[in-house]
Amino acid sequence: MTAGPGPEALDELYWRAEILQALYWMHGERLATEATAANLASFLGVDPVVVGEYMKRLAGEGYLDPAGSDGGVRYRLTALGLTEGGRSFSDEFAELTKPAHGECGPGCWCRDPRHVGEECPSRSAVFDGG
Repeated sequence: MTAGPGPEALDELYWRAEILQALYWMHGERLATEATAANLASFLGVDPVVVGEYMKRLAGEGYLDPAGSDGGVRYRLTALGLTEGGRSFSDEFAELTKPAHGECGPGCWCRDPRHVGEECPSRSAVFDGG
């Protein structure tokens, strides 16, 4: 980061998270593996000049790779950017992606095909007050 303590440092953290999360999501949904500042700014609903400056900084810090030029420099996530974008995305949306009340998680034994038709103990505990 180039900013010192204060509001500038918070802006740096905010934009790093926003840009990496957006690119991570787009990559994961197979919408795009690269984006220009204008593309990403349109998606985020912000000024493309601001996004472009932060994308350049993120490239300098190893989170993004600049790609070819066809109406603007395109950027793609590096391995570091993919890792950080995924971690940040997971942190940001953890409340939306966790199992609902009474719903067991992905590692629950009841999801094993050998237990098809058997009642999950985590579900019965919720409904019988246990």
